[in-house]
Amino acid sequence: MKSLTTADIVDIAQYEQERHTYRPHIIQLKKSRRVQVGEVVTFVFENRDTVRFQIQEMMRAERIVLDERIRAEIDVYNKLIPAAGQLSATGLIEITDQAHLREILDSMVGLDRGGTTFLVIGDDRIEAMYEGGQSNEVRISAVHYLTFDLTPEQSKAIAPGGPRVSVLIDHPNYKSEQVLPDDVRESLAADLV
Repeated sequence: MKSLTTADIVDIAQYEQERHTYRPHIIQLKKSRRVQVGEVVTFVFENRDTVRFQIQEMMRAERIVLDERIRAEIDVYNKLIPAAGQLSATGLIEITDQAHLREILDSMVGLDRGGTTFLVIGDDRIEAMYEGGQSNEVRISAVHYLTFDLTPEQSKAIAPGGPRVSVLIDHPNYKSEQVLPDDVRESLAADLV
């Protein structure tokens, strides 16, 4: 998937004019890219459109207008755009119970260290590769960025009608699996073409 450039990003004034139609479109798109795995973990699979939206919203919220700051945001967020044969996702540990927030987060330390999160396509388990720097030995962030590298055969099998596809978390303190519905599979398959 092609990275974003400054030519893909509009200034804040123009974005304000288009936001009322653009934002609902992206919200609808994200619905077909969101997978909740268990009670507190959600993955939102990213693509060029979702990443552009994040950049535009960041510029709007932080009133970013300087070219070098805009380029810096693009550089940071372009890492979320999947490469060919790859899916990328933002992983969210969503805890609404503030009284137990730290306890739940602490129980999930190690989630991002490998061997815990998989995309399962038929009999194949594709291990997630987490971006580093989001945890240490005793603390873990609530937001993570991860990728799945797929073979050409696995990429084709994502489409509806293929073998069962799911996201699996196998952490000592959090075990859950969620089968991907057809609308999610269809959306992800479009990224892999």
